[in-house]
Amino acid sequence: MERGLKTATAMLNSLDLEGAPQETRIVVAMSGGVDSSVTAALLKSQGYDVVGVTLQLYDHGAATHRKGACCAGRDIHDARMVAERIGIPHYVLDYESRFREAVIDRFAESYVAGETPVPCIECNQSIKFHDLLGTARELGAKVMATGHYVSSRAVPGGRALLRARDEERDQSYFLFATTREQLSHVRFPLGDMSKTQTRELAREFGLSIADKQDSQDICFVPSGRYTDLIERLKPGAASEGDIVDLDGKVLGRHNGIIHFTVGQRKGLGIAGAEPLYVVRLDAASGRVIVGPRDALRTRRILLRDVNWIGEGAIEDALRSGGLEIFVKVRSARAPQPAFLLRGADGVSVELADSEDGVSPGQACVFYDAAQGQARVLGGGFIKSTQAVSEAIAPRERVPLRA
Repeated sequence: MERGLKTATAMLNSLDLEGAPQETRIVVAMSGGVDSSVTAALLKSQGYDVVGVTLQLYDHGAATHRKGACCAGRDIHDARMVAERIGIPHYVLDYESRFREAVIDRFAESYVAGETPVPCIECNQSIKFHDLLGTARELGAKVMATGHYVSSRAVPGGRALLRARDEERDQSYFLFATTREQLSHVRFPLGDMSKTQTRELAREFGLSIADKQDSQDICFVPSGRYTDLIERLKPGAASEGDIVDLDGKVLGRHNGIIHFTVGQRKGLGIAGAEPLYVVRLDAASGRVIVGPRDALRTRRILLRDVNWIGEGAIEDALRSGGLEIFVKVRSARAPQPAFLLRGADGVSVELADSEDGVSPGQACVFYDAAQGQARVLGGGFIKSTQAVSEAIAPRERVPLRA
């Protein structure tokens, strides 16, 4: 459990809140999975006034019965059963229209634009930490709790978001867009636990979902083939086009850029003297640009929609010209050293060492350390990249490819 700062004037409970647990209402976002179920059971066992809320986000028939799906048919049933087991009130809210607008439609639009989106980030940002948090306040809750594997702690002026103690389960990459205001009203009771410990607690609490499979990243794709969903939502999205090399020479044809991602090697349908990879997707011309592996090495990244939750304001942090940080450009990759800059084109990141396969649409998340429970400083979505072959002197600011 998170432990905050104790003051001389008021003792805080285990959630860093004033008042006895039984006098403290907590809304738990219950997805029907083991993590959120244990969060609710754990807080209930500590005496908190717990209310469970589940959002019905979609119901695409087969998806409601597919292993790994979340926030639909079977999972809603599981959340309700857990709530009954531990003796808390439980509400199901219909958010299908909102979820389609904020997450599914944007997911499709991003792919059509030649990006590789991360829908879990959009879901957390627009639904769970915005809409659901508002509902928690309407229900009289002091804070909302979730089953995410991250931690937070009280710091001067608010709360800091930290990586989970178990680095393999850390989900901070997906929560970089959480605002300071939201952080002050959300708690993460599982931040110091491993998944094994969580499942053990589920068994101790007698929860039938103790061994339930984890949900998948793209939970709303019933077939597991995201291109089917995109073509249904965006007719004509799979338009044919050329596959070209870095010099613009046509090497072949493709059946739609939505079928390709940066870094992809297999399924190109072309042959060459050396292995070729997708280097860039040009949505405007409908071209897939391929090249050797070296062409994937990215040194600089231009960001959009940057969210800063580090100390002070980002303007102050970058006032001296830049800030040494650590960044993750994919959820499964370890943080690596980088330099955060602000130039005429906006906020950008210069990587100390290159990364392969960095794609627009993904997130670049900032940390203050490479290991342990590092603090999340914020992050942004990748707008464009600059390859090592195009880079010049370190820290010299140049326009990145749009």
